Amino acid sequence: MLFSNVCVEAVACHLPETVVTSEDLENRMGPLYDRLKLPVGRLELMSGIRERRFWEPGTMPSEVGAVAGEKAIEKSGIDRDRIGCLISASVCRDFLEPATASVVHNKLRLPGSSQVFDISNACLGVLNGMVHIANMIELGHIEAGLVVAGENGGPLVCNTIETLLSNPSVSRKEIKSSFASLTIGSAAVGVLLTHKNISRTGHRLVGGVSCAATQFNDLCRGNDDSGGGSSWSPLMETDAETLMKEGCRLAGETWRAFKSDLKWKNEEIDRVFCHQVGTMHRKLLYETIGLSLEKDFSTLEFLGNTGAASLPATLALGEEKGVMQSGNKAALLGIGSGLNCLMLGIEW
Repeated sequence: MLFSNVCVEAVACHLPETVVTSEDLENRMGPLYDRLKLPVGRLELMSGIRERRFWEPGTMPSEVGAVAGEKAIEKSGIDRDRIGCLISASVCRDFLEPATASVVHNKLRLPGSSQVFDISNACLGVLNGMVHIANMIELGHIEAGLVVAGENGGPLVCNTIETLLSNPSVSRKEIKSSFASLTIGSAAVGVLLTHKNISRTGHRLVGGVSCAATQFNDLCRGNDDSGGGSSWSPLMETDAETLMKEGCRLAGETWRAFKSDLKWKNEEIDRVFCHQVGTMHRKLLYETIGLSLEKDFSTLEFLGNTGAASLPATLALGEEKGVMQSGNKAALLGIGSGLNCLMLGIEW
């Protein structure tokens, strides 16, 4: 897919105030760690995640997604009446029906003529939403569109710990399948795309490539997609080792197609933003695609894995830190359970 008329006009993130360290989580699992003789510090050592953030109990995805969306609109300076599509793309949703996007749309006071719906594709949701809006802009259907995601990882982490502690016979092997759940954090993002004719920034979305290896759809599965409320009790089982191996293999395949379609070379790429999972995944990913880690901007150390908000939040924070310069080429490396991989290129 190639685009000629689309700009990534604004990317904004909204983060929780409550910080929870990996040591905090391990202290909560103290009885289990003692019984299985697990060393404290194991979680940070294996993942590279020092801390993550959680929303206050009862926070809904639409609530924080709308805040991030408002930030993106204000940052862009665009008249909200020109936004022709609103997509909510987080793993977490307020409820199964109606679309969480309908709540966000109302909170943001967007025009009634806007298209409003959810897109769900694990950690790739926001990038999929960007592609959908870019296609609509390219076809002349709309001149601007907004993607939001409000990820609430706290209930998953808390319920994982409670489930492990409540089982007196839990083994090291069972803990291993729950390990990825303990790396999850919370964040919200908003990404606003516009036609180049109304863009103030000129940050052009060049195009991208998507690849799938759906024979591995069973490597990471969660049992609930709700986003908040007292009745939420999600659990997720992950074969983290195989997921990392096959995910990076798929990323290598996607990267080759990405460079071919966009006619980019490794040495021409200035910055890379990838889905934030852990240090081992990050290292293997960059080895697989042949890029230096020096081009990467990382947030996993203090945000953890924030689902569909992970990559765009990292891009937003990287922009705030000034890591992107005019004329830079940036690659967005998205990957999600399923397995699906989507890579996008931006000329800043």
